[in-house]
Amino acid sequence: MADEKELKKRLRCDYLEKRSRLSEEEVREKSAKIMSSLFELEDFKKAGFVMFYVDCRNEVMTKDAIEKALSMGKRVAVPKTVKGEGLLAIEIKNLGELSCGVFGILEPENDENRIDPGEIDLVVVPGIAFDRRGYRLGYGAGYYDRFLPKLREGVKKIAVAFEMQLVDLLPTEDHDVRMDALLTEKRLYTFA
Repeated sequence: MADEKELKKRLRCDYLEKRSRLSEEEVREKSAKIMSSLFELEDFKKAGFVMFYVDCRNEVMTKDAIEKALSMGKRVAVPKTVKGEGLLAIEIKNLGELSCGVFGILEPENDENRIDPGEIDLVVVPGIAFDRRGYRLGYGAGYYDRFLPKLREGVKKIAVAFEMQLVDLLPTEDHDVRMDALLTEKRLYTFA
């Protein structure tokens, strides 16, 4: 167990370092490809209520996609981290409702538009690395691993990442939640 935790910690450092070396232009171009593919997915087209993360630190960029989804008439939620409660889904109407929150990530200022995870139709999930079985390596606090099981059955969990974040096998623990799909700038990986 201690070895797995140490391995996860080392992988986190390695993949954060790799991602940090991507230029702003590379991140923008690859993100645009990924988000364009996301909007073409049948699961996305059918979803009336989508939860996005708000990108930071060279993650796949989501802000333009959030605005586009809102302009299409979709309901959009983004995460807010609250001490003692974990990750909350907060519905937003525009990006102007966000300000710098926990961990320096943009999030809604308050939680008055908190929504029940059961209302969400699709979740766009971030991560540091993903494996070919659909497991993700997050930032280590377990927020998504505690939040995702609250979704109703059958809600798609679609991870977005750069191809260089894909690994053959990640160490996993019982609480790790498997993704339904991973979308990179190269292709869509689906996991049964």
